[in-house]
Amino acid sequence: MDEKKITFILGEGLDKLPERRYQKGSKYDVVLEKAQTIKAIFVPVEVEGKDANYVRTQLYKRIKILKLKGIGVVVANGKCYISRF
Repeated sequence: MDEKKITFILGEGLDKLPERRYQKGSKYDVVLEKAQTIKAIFVPVEVEGKDANYVRTQLYKRIKILKLKGIGVVVANGKCYISRF
């Protein structure tokens, strides 16, 4: 039988896993805050280096998490818009 050897290191045993560190808020929160100060029904949003659909998804997630009412996000003709309704 061919014996395979590996090199490894085991750390000290733990009784409890360390708590996860979470980022508080999101870089997209500031976009939503600023957009809410604009009175237009549709506010175009562009984020450098990000596709409109990606931005929509991130903003949508933040809107749900923050439980914002009367605000949505849509993509039309390749551009992202924060909308009021």
